[in-house]
Amino acid sequence: MSAGLHKLEAMARSYALAAVRADREGRVQEAISNYRKAIEILTRIVRLYPDNPLAHVYRGIIQQYRKRVEQLEKLGVPAAPTEAEQLEEWIVTEKPSVRFSDIADLEHAKQAIKEAIIYPVRRPDLFPLGWPRGILLFGPPGCGKTMLAAAVANEVDGVFFSVDAASIMSKWLGEAEKKVKMLFEKARQAAKSGKPAIIFIDEIDALLGVHESEVGGEVRVRNQFLKEMDGLQDKSNKLHVYVIGATNKPWKLDEPFIRRFQKRIFIPPPDRRARVELFRLYTRSLKLAPDVDLEKLAEMTEGYSASDIKDIVVEAHLRTVRELFEQGGGEGEPRPITMQDFVEAIRARRPSITREMIEAYKRWYEQFRG
Repeated sequence: MSAGLHKLEAMARSYALAAVRADREGRVQEAISNYRKAIEILTRIVRLYPDNPLAHVYRGIIQQYRKRVEQLEKLGVPAAPTEAEQLEEWIVTEKPSVRFSDIADLEHAKQAIKEAIIYPVRRPDLFPLGWPRGILLFGPPGCGKTMLAAAVANEVDGVFFSVDAASIMSKWLGEAEKKVKMLFEKARQAAKSGKPAIIFIDEIDALLGVHESEVGGEVRVRNQFLKEMDGLQDKSNKLHVYVIGATNKPWKLDEPFIRRFQKRIFIPPPDRRARVELFRLYTRSLKLAPDVDLEKLAEMTEGYSASDIKDIVVEAHLRTVRELFEQGGGEGEPRPITMQDFVEAIRARRPSITREMIEAYKRWYEQFRG
């Protein structure tokens, strides 16, 4: 990391901490002044170092601080939320509607998650040697990693935490490792009450990866995560606390973290059978014309991700809705979706996954198969 970036980051952290302290203690004008100074320096960092791996995190911080300044400038605004209140925002209180049965294929991934989480939760007595506490889901974008994690929240009656790099690194700039410690402590408290706790970290490479230019706090955050995950692996620890990480770039992860995810599960793009099932799932509530051939559509979408296929179905349906409004003024019901609607939608969208991408994932998996 360059000396200039290090100096700017340290200044931003200093102003941010001062702003937060003043905010908590009700010193409004002092808080506003320090928030603005932090915004100014963070904006300079983003402008001078656009390739910085956490530039997107800093942009998020800038937006949050600007919003807070606007709030403070209004009369009678409550104080900033405490760290504990921030942690509550990570708890998913309303369970996602998705279940394992809603996810096409990926049977190997579902089975691995059942063996690592669901079975030990239900019958811990059957696992005298312990069970995996870290699960890494990796593969191309849009192939179901986040959906799998959401399904776990439904399949297991537990407390589900959903976090990402921006929520860890932002808001309390300079105290990120403290937030990590509090997150795991909250998860342990939940597990002690009798419910399993699952911490899901999306785009985990942005938080625990190794970057060419380290930004202040990143090393401390990684070390804190290592410490917390080592605590989970303690043989005497019988608490049901799990960490599920999802990444499109597993090769960016720090190797010590890779070892702490005992289960490393490749989430590949859907094969032909899975693509048929995806088309079936996404069209089950839509009206299809008799000429629609799901097998043919699956054949035409080699290399497309699950997300791509969903977008194709949405676009095909939108064609009928668009036609209803343009030709019928929006009255009545859209006509059934035809095979031609799907064909046109596919022509308009290129596959997001290349053969080179798959080869890269396979090479990494061969090295770190878990």
